[in-house]
Amino acid sequence: MGGLLSVVFRCGYGACAALRKAAAVGLLVLLAALSPLAATAQTVTIAALGDSLTQGYGLPAQDGFVPQLQRWLDAKGADIKLVNAGVSGDTTRGGLRRLDWTLTPDVGGMIVTLGGNDLLRGIDPAFAKQNLSKILAESQKRGVEVLLVGLVASKNFGRDYKAAFDAMYPALAEQYGVLYQRDFLGPITAKTDTAGLLAKYLQGDRLHPNAQGVALIVDALGPRVMELAEAVRKAPATQ
Repeated sequence: MGGLLSVVFRCGYGACAALRKAAAVGLLVLLAALSPLAATAQTVTIAALGDSLTQGYGLPAQDGFVPQLQRWLDAKGADIKLVNAGVSGDTTRGGLRRLDWTLTPDVGGMIVTLGGNDLLRGIDPAFAKQNLSKILAESQKRGVEVLLVGLVASKNFGRDYKAAFDAMYPALAEQYGVLYQRDFLGPITAKTDTAGLLAKYLQGDRLHPNAQGVALIVDALGPRVMELAEAVRKAPATQ
């Protein structure tokens, strides 16, 4: 940069004016490239498309899944911006309906955590799978990288329902070649109920995680989200 500065300040007016102007422009371009604003060019924006588990139902805003995950990523120095696209009560169909306005031009990656309300309502897994397939297909079409996060069904609706529901997530992940995490609530359900451990990590409804439960989930999902961001950076630019 010293050589460029010397050209700017040693060259006089008249015949050197054009050269001086060109050098000054070059200096401004270089300084802009080195500025903090230029560093944000690699920031990856990731939308978290989901239901109440994503939205942060029953928790203070700062304790929800997306804010806790954002703090986890910030602490790791990850240049990632999360967008909370969770809507309490949403099914896979609702997520599909919201997809178009969720995938704004700045979104390069998406965490998909849907299906819990389909499960609670006993919706046919084939229908839920169809909705998720459309979400993944459209994301792929737009060049948006996806981390698909599944859920594990209870036995309330029978063995066949559970088998079909549990199988749809890995099948879709393989079909579309997306990153996959087996169970959003896995870090909590992996704990035994001995000494009330489940009560320690769940809210009173025994469905939604409390702040401590969310922290367990974030610790498990955080590294996968960093993988997702890396996939976004490596993906070819789309037209």
